[in-house]
This record gives sequence, structure tokens and C-alpha cells, in this order.
Amino acid sequence: MLPSYLALAESGELTRRAARLVRMLEACDICPKDCGVNRLRGEVGFCWSGAEAVVSAIVPHFGEEPCLTGTRGAGNIFFGNCNMRCAYCQNWQISQDWKGQRRNAVSVEVLAGAMLALQEQGCHNVNLVSPTHFVPQIVAALAVAVRRGLRLPLVYNTNAYDSVPVLRLLDGIVDIYLPDLKYSDNAMAKEYSVAGNYVEASRAALKEMYRQVGSELIVAEAGLARRGLIIRHLILPNGVAGSRECLRFIAEELSPAVSLSIMAQYYPTNKADRKDLISRKIRAREYAEVLDWLEEFGFENGWTQEFAAPDVGRPDFASAAPFTWEGGLAPAPLAIAPAGSPDR
Repeated sequence: MLPSYLALAESGELTRRAARLVRMLEACDICPKDCGVNRLRGEVGFCWSGAEAVVSAIVPHFGEEPCLTGTRGAGNIFFGNCNMRCAYCQNWQISQDWKGQRRNAVSVEVLAGAMLALQEQGCHNVNLVSPTHFVPQIVAALAVAVRRGLRLPLVYNTNAYDSVPVLRLLDGIVDIYLPDLKYSDNAMAKEYSVAGNYVEASRAALKEMYRQVGSELIVAEAGLARRGLIIRHLILPNGVAGSRECLRFIAEELSPAVSLSIMAQYYPTNKADRKDLISRKIRAREYAEVLDWLEEFGFENGWTQEFAAPDVGRPDFASAAPFTWEGGLAPAPLAIAPAGSPDR
């Protein structure tokens, strides 16, 4: 099964979509923050991002869902900065250090080269981590990479704080949507992620993703996902995430056939120790409650993380190898040359 973006590339539609998205940066409404700044002229809004994408790490990743990781890893591209400010973000070193991330700004050609390097490394997909605020640059880079031979499925790994008009422009481009539905209460979203309209925005985004790819996760050779929707949900302590209502929404307004990935890996990091309700790990009863709700709403597809989720896989983006996996596997970030350069 070939990636869906190839047909758009052949018709010229991929390049046209990239141009439309780039024009949106002139009065940026790429995400629900709707800042209205002209990023093409260097103005920045909430995400502190300008005209170029910020790429903080490019690495084969062995901690995603099994159908994405396979045997050779998901091809993760970690984008710097973010359109949310999660107090507990485990990637805070790159998501909330906009001054430090300036050095990681890259051209469209370099981003295209990153995609191709992951393919050459043998990764099973290109997994775009926190891509929302850089969608125009990503699609422009994709158009370049396809001309150079990219053929991997595209995974859109997002906090679900996405704009529906932008997602519509990704229809036929993204193969696998991987949103993390974080909250069912705007007050909680505002307190812990500075996103006071998160519930409406994320639910509209998930409905659009579902419209595009449906509930069936298409899995091909060797158990690898090729197309579909996987909705993640991170259990937070003291019911902060509103897990039951998140699951009810998915079951009743999307489908109980959707593949879920329930994560128990929460640990207080970044600024979480300043917030009483999220200053500890989750408890066994909180985890068990969520498993009961999965049964209540009739979910059958997906994954649940073990309650005693291991510490391996926690990132350290100050390290030459941000991730360490069981068995000591810790691939270093790839050195990337621009697509089509003499060094490739």
C-alpha cells in the first residue's frame, strides 16, 4: 500500500497545498491560537516560531506503538517549540525553550533531507512529533522529498490542538493520525497547558481526522500500520485529564472501533512539582478505573501501557542520544544534509 501523498504529488496538488499553507503564515492561523502574526516576516506568536521549521532531533524511535515501531523503529522528527505549554511536558527541553531552539531552525530542503535520511536508515515511517505549528514547512518539505524518492507512510503525531481548515489541507497527505486527546475540561486545559479552548478545538480536530481515515487501522506486512487513526490518552493524577469523558466522546461521537493507546507513563517533570494535583505519578486505582471505562464503552482495539511503565525511553534532549531503550539501544540523532545536496 503506497502512501496517499504520492497521488497528490503526481497531480501537482501537493505543491499547490504547500503554497496555500505557506500563505497562511502571513497572518498565522495555523492552529487554534489564531495569533495573526506574519511569520514570513519574522513575527512570532504563542509558539515563538517564525518562517522556518525548528527540528530538535531526528532519530529512529523504539518507544511508539508496536505497529509504528516495528523492528527498525519509527522515523521520528521532533519539532521544537509548541502551541501549548503543558506544565508536565516530558519534552520541555525542546518545546518550551524557544531561545535555545533558534539554533535548530532548518530550511525546507534540510527538512526534506531528514525525511529521506530516515528512509535510508530503514525506519518504517516518518513520524512527525509536535508538527502542528510547522504544517506549511512540512508539506513544502514533503513535496521536495517525494521528488527525491520518499515512499514512507506519514504519521501526524499531535497534541490534537489543531485547526480543522489546516487538517482539511492534509487530507490525502497524512496516512496515520496519532493525536493525544489530553483533556475533557477547558479549565484543566487552561491551568495545565495554557489552552483554554482545548476541548472544542481537539474534538473538532479528531472528528476531521476520523472523517479522513475512519476507524479502521490498516495494518500490512509484519504488523506495520499503513493508514488510520490511533488516539492516545495519557492518564493524569487526580482525574485532571477527565479520562472518562474523553473516552465517552470517542466512543459516542467517533466510534468504539477506533484504536486507542492508553498511557500510564505519567511522571511529574518540567513544572509539575509546582502544581499540587499533578505533582505525583498516577495510582493503581486511577489506572484500573480507566481500564474499567474502556470496557464500559466497548473499546476493543489498541494498546494499554503497563501500570509500572518503565523509566526507559524518557527523553534527554541535552544528550547526544536523547533516548535509551531496553538492551542499551540508543541510536544517536542522524546528521542531515539537504535533499539533493552533493553529500547525500
